[in-house]
Amino acid sequence: MKKKIIWSIIILLLILTAWFEWPVTEQIQISAKGKVKTPVRIALVTDLHSCYYGKNQSQLIKMIDKGKVDMILLSGDIFDDRLSQTNAKKLIEGICDRYPCYYVTGNHEFWGGKQDEIKTYLKEKNVTVLEGNYSPAEINGNKILVCGVDDPTDMTMSAWKKQLEDACPEEYRDHYRILLSHRPERGEIYSGYDFDLVVCGHAHGGQWRIPFTDYGVAAPDQGLFAGFVDGRYELSGGADMVVSRGLCRERMPYPRFFNHPEIVIIEIE
Repeated sequence: MKKKIIWSIIILLLILTAWFEWPVTEQIQISAKGKVKTPVRIALVTDLHSCYYGKNQSQLIKMIDKGKVDMILLSGDIFDDRLSQTNAKKLIEGICDRYPCYYVTGNHEFWGGKQDEIKTYLKEKNVTVLEGNYSPAEINGNKILVCGVDDPTDMTMSAWKKQLEDACPEEYRDHYRILLSHRPERGEIYSGYDFDLVVCGHAHGGQWRIPFTDYGVAAPDQGLFAGFVDGRYELSGGADMVVSRGLCRERMPYPRFFNHPEIVIIEIE
C-alpha cells in the first residue's frame, strides 16, 4: 500500500510537471487613455532562453499568428549564455519578415558575452534593436513610440538611467509610448519617466507560482515571494507595466509549477 501511494504521488508529479511546461497565450487589455484611436495588438515574447518549441519553433509562431498581432516586442533573454542560439534564431527567422519586431537585451545575452554579435544578427534580420533609443511607428493609424534600454548587467546605475532618459524624448509626447526593459523590479524607476506602457520579463513567473495569489516563490533580483512576476501592474506614475512569465523550460534546473510558459497578447484600446 505504501509503495502504491509513493508511485501515485510520483506519477501525479510527472503529470503536473508536463502540464505546466505547456505554453499558453495570456490576454491583457490596456486602456490607452485616449492616445490611440483604434486597437493595437502586441505579442510580448520574453525569456525564451533558446528553448525548443517544435520544428522551426512552429508552436510559438502559431500562437503569435493566432493572436493577430500588429507588432512583436522581444523583451530580453531570447538568447541564452549556455544553450545553442539555434532555437532563438529559428524563432526570429520565422517572424522577422512578417511582423515589426523590437528587441532589448536581457542579462543572459550579456553573461554569454555575445550581445554585440546578437545585436548585429538581429539588425541584419530587420529587427529593431533598442539600446537607449527609440523608434516611432504608425500602426493602425496610431502614433506609437517604441523605446528600449539594455539590461543593466554591465552598466552602472547612472549609465542605465542615461539610457532611460535618451529613450524618453520630449518631442514625441503625442505618441503612445512603450518601454521595453528586461527588469520588472525597477518599476518605480520607470515611474519617473513619461512612458504609457512598460513591458518586462526576467522573473520567470516566480518559477513556482503560489496558487490563488499574485506571487511567485522566487524571482531573480526580487528574492522570495516576488510581487512583479506575472500580468499587469499600475506604477505610481500612472504607467501600466506588463510582466511576462516567459518561455524558459529546459534551461532551468527545476520545473515550473502552477506557472505555464506564456506569450502575452496585449491589446491597447
